[in-house]
Amino acid sequence: MNASIYERLGGAKGISRIVDEVMARHLANPLIKTRFENIEDLEHAKKMAVEFFTAGSGGPLQYTGRDMRTAHRGMNISEQEYLAVTDDIMGALAKHDVDAATQKDVLAILYALKGDIIRI
Repeated sequence: MNASIYERLGGAKGISRIVDEVMARHLANPLIKTRFENIEDLEHAKKMAVEFFTAGSGGPLQYTGRDMRTAHRGMNISEQEYLAVTDDIMGALAKHDVDAATQKDVLAILYALKGDIIRI
């Protein structure tokens, strides 16, 4: 049986480490850092990201946040910002030794969400 994306990302601990790395990269990325510096409760945002990654990758957590379209409505996120976020996520996966096939699966999920994030 093939392992789920959740298992390939290292389960709860792996996803938590990846989300911490992604947020650190976002806060250091000049293209998007102000969006993340202005989040009122960064710990809550991290919790939602962990839930989202876990639920979306076949893990045991339910995602309790807003859907992507509602969460990003009115933010007018550009294609460039979306790509910067995607690059940060892919860089975090590589840093945490996530294999190429899993990285490709995560990238496919990110691209599937694109229409609910950009310029809505």
